[in-house]
Amino acid sequence: MLGTIVNCLTIIAGSLVGMGFKNGIPERYNQTVMQAIGLSVILIGMKSALGCDDLLIIIISLALGSLVGEWVGIENYLDRLGNWLETRFSKKASGFSAGFVTASLMYCVGSMAIVGSLESGLTGNHDTLFAKATLDGIVGIILSSSLGIGVLFAAVPVLLYQGSITLMAGLLKPFLIPAVVSQMSGTGGLLIVALGLNMLREKKLKVGNMLPAIFIPLIYFLIRH
Repeated sequence: MLGTIVNCLTIIAGSLVGMGFKNGIPERYNQTVMQAIGLSVILIGMKSALGCDDLLIIIISLALGSLVGEWVGIENYLDRLGNWLETRFSKKASGFSAGFVTASLMYCVGSMAIVGSLESGLTGNHDTLFAKATLDGIVGIILSSSLGIGVLFAAVPVLLYQGSITLMAGLLKPFLIPAVVSQMSGTGGLLIVALGLNMLREKKLKVGNMLPAIFIPLIYFLIRH
């Protein structure tokens, strides 16, 4: 759990630093920086998505995963959680929910979150999560300077998500062959692209409802074997 704990601490620290800049940066600069970050996020997602050649599995995973996520209503639950946190901790802040949901998805969807958590649980090697922590801290500065304190609270779902994967890593080890990990990373990469698009467009994609897609390759492997 060390890697995940460090990751959460860097998110909190980066968010606090970014919030210090929030009032000192004109809105037009915030908007331009967010668009630049959106483009960067798309690039990161594309690199991860293009690393997998099993396109059919990725397409099926996205379709089935989106159906499951839409049925469960993951995006609505994330919004409700963000709104609840806003009423408890940030009554005067606008856009709390948007910052919380955007940051939570960005921190959790990537392949580094999955692979790093698995490495941490299986071998005790935290290097991938330490690298992710550094990146997340920088992203936290940029996001919180534009979206506010909601970004800081994204550390909570990161702790739950990555911590759960780390703790379950021993049980999943026999099934996480390189092909499955590649398919999960490729699917996650496309979701990162969708996050980047959401940062550039007014009409948002329901990335939260697509989250189950990441785990469809693993489920398919379990059924097949």
